[in-house]
Amino acid sequence: MIEYFKTAWSALFTVFVGMKVTFKHLFTPSVTIQYPDVKLQLPERERNRLYVNMDDCIGCDQCARACPVSCITIETVKGLPGEDLGKTSNGKKKALWVTKFDIDFAKCCYCQLCVFPCPTECIYMTDVYEFSEYERDNLKYDFVTLTPDEREEKKANYARFEAEKAAEKAAAKAAAPAKPTETKE
Repeated sequence: MIEYFKTAWSALFTVFVGMKVTFKHLFTPSVTIQYPDVKLQLPERERNRLYVNMDDCIGCDQCARACPVSCITIETVKGLPGEDLGKTSNGKKKALWVTKFDIDFAKCCYCQLCVFPCPTECIYMTDVYEFSEYERDNLKYDFVTLTPDEREEKKANYARFEAEKAAEKAAAKAAAPAKPTETKE
């Protein structure tokens, strides 16, 4: 019978100890931050989403070559003679139209290796880290500022220029007098 009361007392004692701990934590303020409303301060050297300032991009393809997972795709077209492509913020003259600059964030490993080789510093990491998507295809970002029609126009203009240049070269070659062949006696 004494064993029965010892067991009952032990059970009640452990329940009281547990309730004491519970009530002690029930009325203290929580230390958990409320995520969507309150965000943590990020460290200075965080590596998050990439951003490309297309006004400064010269289409050099250095970032795409430095990327270890090949998530950056760049296509360029040379500017026509006399065409003003503008200048970058540090005064470097542009020579190429960037018709495609895609970054696939589903592949990106956020290593930041693409940032350092850029000569105009147009690609950099931002502090934006929330960009979840329901579809994987939505993680492919297109940074080009040209419209699809302008892209096709630039490509067609350059192809036409190259064709005219090749035709002029062929005409000049045909119009040049043929050198007489020397005969040995």
